[in-house]
Amino acid sequence: MRDFINITVVGLGFVGLTAALGFAEKGYSVKAYDADIYKTIELSKGELPFHEPGLSTMLNKHLNENLVLCDSLEESLSDVKLIFICVGTPYLEGAGLDLSMLLNVVKDICRFSPKDSYQSIIIKSTIPPGTMRTKIKPVIEECGLRVGQHIGLAYNPEFLREGNAWHDFMHPDRIIIGELDRVTSDLLVKLYESFAVPCAQVTAETAEMLKFSSNALLATMISFANEQALIAEHIGQVNIPELFRLLHMDKRWSGAPAGMINYVYPGCGFGGYCLPKDTLALKNTASQHGVEAKILNAVMEVNLDISEHTVRKIIRNLKHRDEQIGILGLAFKPGSDDVRQSPAVGIIEALLDEGCTNLTAYDPMAMRNFEEHYGYPLKMANSLDEIVAGSDICVIVTAWPEFQALTHASNIQIIDARYMLQNKEASFIYSV
Repeated sequence: MRDFINITVVGLGFVGLTAALGFAEKGYSVKAYDADIYKTIELSKGELPFHEPGLSTMLNKHLNENLVLCDSLEESLSDVKLIFICVGTPYLEGAGLDLSMLLNVVKDICRFSPKDSYQSIIIKSTIPPGTMRTKIKPVIEECGLRVGQHIGLAYNPEFLREGNAWHDFMHPDRIIIGELDRVTSDLLVKLYESFAVPCAQVTAETAEMLKFSSNALLATMISFANEQALIAEHIGQVNIPELFRLLHMDKRWSGAPAGMINYVYPGCGFGGYCLPKDTLALKNTASQHGVEAKILNAVMEVNLDISEHTVRKIIRNLKHRDEQIGILGLAFKPGSDDVRQSPAVGIIEALLDEGCTNLTAYDPMAMRNFEEHYGYPLKMANSLDEIVAGSDICVIVTAWPEFQALTHASNIQIIDARYMLQNKEASFIYSV
């Protein structure tokens, strides 16, 4: 297999050089090219153009052995199967990511790629969701090559940390393959078999979005911590290092998988007694001490927005407003009968305001509490089967496990506002 899958890496920056050396370390024959001739000269001497622990040793180990530096792009493309593009996509203020270098490289590769060789272009550069299908693929086809017929295409993002790039590449958490043709996708699965980690074959858009979501989550957590420290400083007498040390002791951070993943998952909003009340209270406290808690403000705004988004999605799927709508779940979370600040409340109120009065609800535990707390004109069903049978459309509002039974339901429209039904899109292959 290593003799069969010859590799080219185009772009020898932080990601590209790490990938080229990583594949070489795995025993693959790797050609590498960078348009910067001075960088190539430096690398040919066994010297890194940037600091990254471990790469210098690997460069000197594999240079002119498994790794060959090429003087031209055309030279680097001869007799290779997979072409990894790792060129920069810098951010331009007000314009987003600059894709010009990436698109030019794709065009150049298409010029040199013979139609009968079925080489595959693999993008590792960070790109906005939708780029592979709406920009990269059209550029290839403008060059007279059809994806899946003359040439392969996939998106294969990296999740490398500066200072830990070598370890992160050689010991990834998972491999993500954004698929545009099955031949390339399956070939990448074979390429990564020796890494012995889960390999997910997903849509190109899923892979592109994952790269952005991963970094945005990390950025959000850093800014959240900084906002909390800012509020604490203004309050005074708060030991900030101790505050965060104790936050980190929450057992939901530990384990495999860690319990925190339950909070980093979409739905139709949070509710209950503590989260809304305490977030609002801290926002108010910050304001009293002269701090505008922008992240906390946004948290509450998004919680309202997602509820409204769910209602709009329901309305769009109705033929008429008097259709029977089944509300699946009234508690603010599964395993509880607490209906205080439940997302179901806002959704039901908004539907009633929209003239949708033919509403039925079912919850395994919270129906009595809901009737006692709220006086909505809402019929209660005795079972999941009953509400599904009597509804034109059902909305999953609370992620009760028994609602998983609707994964393969085909006789009713289902709005899965908790994204809990089995995902048929991703295919996971576990290499061990």
